[in-house]
Amino acid sequence: MAEQDQRNSESFTLTNNSTGDEFELQVLNGTVGPKVIDVRRLYADTGYFTYDPGFTSTGSCESNITYIDGDEGILLYRGYPIAALAEHSDFTEVCYLLLYGELPDKTQKDKFNNDITYHTMLHEQLNNFYRGFRRDSHPMAIMCGVVGALSAFYHDSLDISDPWHRMVASYRMLAKIPTIAAQAYKYSIGQPFIFPRNDLSYAENFLHMMFATPAEDYEISPILARAMDRILILHADHEQNASTSTVRLAGSSGANPFACIAAGIASLWGPAHGGANEAVLNMLQEIGDKSNIPEFIAKAKDKDDPFRLMGFGHRVYKNFDPRAKVMQETCHEVLGELGVTDEPLLELAMELERIALEDEYFVERKLYPNVDFYSGIIFRAMGIPTSMFTVLFAVARTVGWIAQWNEMVEDPSQKIGRPRQLYLGETYRDFVPVDKRG
Repeated sequence: MAEQDQRNSESFTLTNNSTGDEFELQVLNGTVGPKVIDVRRLYADTGYFTYDPGFTSTGSCESNITYIDGDEGILLYRGYPIAALAEHSDFTEVCYLLLYGELPDKTQKDKFNNDITYHTMLHEQLNNFYRGFRRDSHPMAIMCGVVGALSAFYHDSLDISDPWHRMVASYRMLAKIPTIAAQAYKYSIGQPFIFPRNDLSYAENFLHMMFATPAEDYEISPILARAMDRILILHADHEQNASTSTVRLAGSSGANPFACIAAGIASLWGPAHGGANEAVLNMLQEIGDKSNIPEFIAKAKDKDDPFRLMGFGHRVYKNFDPRAKVMQETCHEVLGELGVTDEPLLELAMELERIALEDEYFVERKLYPNVDFYSGIIFRAMGIPTSMFTVLFAVARTVGWIAQWNEMVEDPSQKIGRPRQLYLGETYRDFVPVDKRG
């Protein structure tokens, strides 16, 4: 969106109390969401920086991709509510939407699916690359290495100034990331790689590569495939979170797209970002039994106790996470399909949710269950180990990273990322030779 289209007559006046000087800052409006004070010329005009640890009050870019209203519990991909997409769409259609801004027609969808399907295999030398990792390597460590190595194998799509190169690189990453992830899992458990199949959907192919073996056919459950498809949709993008911001920051230097996505994967690996659903499972196992819930609720309320209820609350959402509602329904569908009628962790989770939502402490603080609260239980039921939880997140989020990276490259106002700092160290000091120090 052009800058002049965002401006209106409103401005923000900044007064220097020491000198009495006043500086006018322009106010920008998005299509929805809070107004933004344009501070791009703040340092040039005033000699001051802003100070915002974690960038919680700083807009780093313009974007048309994803909108979140945390107070109302709203998540939109290109204007479409996440619940509607999860119910009526499929993952590759959502990928097209995130990349191109509109839902595809039948012809566009068929071509896009075909293009992605026929890019899913990895270069055979890249398959050999896995052997360089220890047999007990964490799948996320393998993911970081293999995705970063893609730039060494696909030299024909590294020119980020060429739209064709960007499209080919984008399609390759989107197509190959499930193969890379599944092979990382297979390598970590000592099983042979399962090659992708062109007759399967994106989610079906991923499940097949994860769980099939050469010894026997793997029967893909339509319900489990649909559940995986929804999980991918729900995690496809989430505005300017830590990993997405990492991808944009890496890309702002002109780094190749494969390196940028590898940087995003590394950022996602952090337990405060992509590892939250594993933390939920660990917490439920620590609680152990429904009779212990009151004790742990009390621990969560105690400000002097380090225990926290994992899976409740969100950095952005101050209402019910809209993804959590879909995930809750999906959780019951998966457990029903697998015949899990007595899942202690699910019963424990449901009781914990009920008690927490009736407790004034959590209600006042709007600590509602988030998407991670249920996803770990689904993965556990499907036989996916905890080491793969964040890997699945990366598979889903790759399309969001790609869309955000493409948008950044095409943005004429984008500059190389260069945050400033509030320096609190020593001022100028004279150097003292070592024999005179003491």
